[in-house]
Amino acid sequence: MEPYYYNVDINWSNERKGVMCSPEVGQAAENCIEVATPPEFPKGMPGIWSPEHLFTAAVSSCLMTTFLAIAENSQLEFTNFSCPAKGKLEQVEGKYLMTEIILTPRVTIHHEKDLHRAERVLQKSEQACLISNSIRTKVIMMPTIMVLELVTLEK
Repeated sequence: MEPYYYNVDINWSNERKGVMCSPEVGQAAENCIEVATPPEFPKGMPGIWSPEHLFTAAVSSCLMTTFLAIAENSQLEFTNFSCPAKGKLEQVEGKYLMTEIILTPRVTIHHEKDLHRAERVLQKSEQACLISNSIRTKVIMMPTIMVLELVTLEK
């Protein structure tokens, strides 16, 4: 396989804040993301995406896109996928590190007969996620699979 390259342009705007764009996504303002130092640090800014959020989001979104591909290839029918994620920043030996990311994917499937397949697709997705495989941060996955026919029967 030939290598792929993904380009990101960061431009400082003011204080501890900048704008991140990519020529592959488009340089228009609506395609760019404002980024800043998180509020936990001196002069950090609340309410703006931080590198720590983006790092955590990269792992979570990679799990989702990997899940979507494997689910399609496995012909797994599902009605919903979501993945809350929590990144843990710590100081280790005098350096700040993202030491842990906890992923809590939630998948809703149509039928109980697909429960084992959904579990397997999630496991394969966790193993194949290229972002998780590219970092040294510990990634913990705690999935929940809901069955639509069981939820409907309970009502």
